Amino acid sequence: MTSQSPSDIARDVLGIEGNALLAFRDGLPDEFDAVVELLLSVKGRVIVSGMGKSGHVAAKIAATMASTGTPAQYVHPGEASHGDLGMITGHDAVILISNSGETRELADIIAHCARFSIPLIGITKKSDSTLARQGDNHLLLPDAPEACAIGMAPTTSTTCAMALGDALAVALMKLRGFDRENFLAFHPGGTLGAQLLKVSAVMHTGDDLPIVAEDTAMGDTLLEMTAKGFGVAALVKDGRLEGVITDGDLRRNLDSLMSRTAGEVATRSPRSIAPDALLTEALGLMNANKISALFAVDDEGRLKGLVHIHDALRAGVA
Repeated sequence: MTSQSPSDIARDVLGIEGNALLAFRDGLPDEFDAVVELLLSVKGRVIVSGMGKSGHVAAKIAATMASTGTPAQYVHPGEASHGDLGMITGHDAVILISNSGETRELADIIAHCARFSIPLIGITKKSDSTLARQGDNHLLLPDAPEACAIGMAPTTSTTCAMALGDALAVALMKLRGFDRENFLAFHPGGTLGAQLLKVSAVMHTGDDLPIVAEDTAMGDTLLEMTAKGFGVAALVKDGRLEGVITDGDLRRNLDSLMSRTAGEVATRSPRSIAPDALLTEALGLMNANKISALFAVDDEGRLKGLVHIHDALRAGVA
């Protein structure tokens, strides 16, 4: 029974794993650059596999690569031996993870790669292991102690393997020029994806826009605002946004409202947003100014659309 507190144990674990990562950073595998170049040239997918805890790490690496511009797939080594080897083609490259480099369940994948000349990258802690010798490239994990109490459960080794996978994925991501828009395309349903949505993705356009001219009677303006249902109308001249009419403008001109024109009631030089601005930026602008809608205009002030606060809510931004 240990006399250490849980917090003391946690600090020990984090210290051991943190030191291993720092040493790993300073002693990055010699073949890292060559592996990245190889993966950049792959015409198919990056297949990642491992057994046990290494398998969980492999699945995470494949998922990270796939979501950042590198087509990737996890293949379970046991299932590979029963038909899933067909998922691994001559256009792919394979990354196998095994701390010892002697995991017997990986043998069929290793043989498959050799048979069909599929590039094989081994991630191991043993430079003289079977996997290290059979692979076209070898990424050596640091010789650091496991953080578990008996020094056997995969802890430090899996942390380093996962960090190495992140390093590969990010290097590939940057070299491919993978950007925020690409990220959104792969994350349409997540919170991260919602934060990267542009105004143009949700804004209302065309006949849905409440548009009036300078000389439009306020009676007709009210009909337009009611029909379109946004509580605002855009004052437009020659395609450009000249002003906006809101509920506040209606209240301020209530006494003589029906005898006036849209041009006489509208607020000039209204706040607007660019169609390619982030939806989060539009929401911030609406919240800061206590308004519920913004018109989107291009660089020359031409009206392109309207975004309502409800659009942000539906998109999961607000």
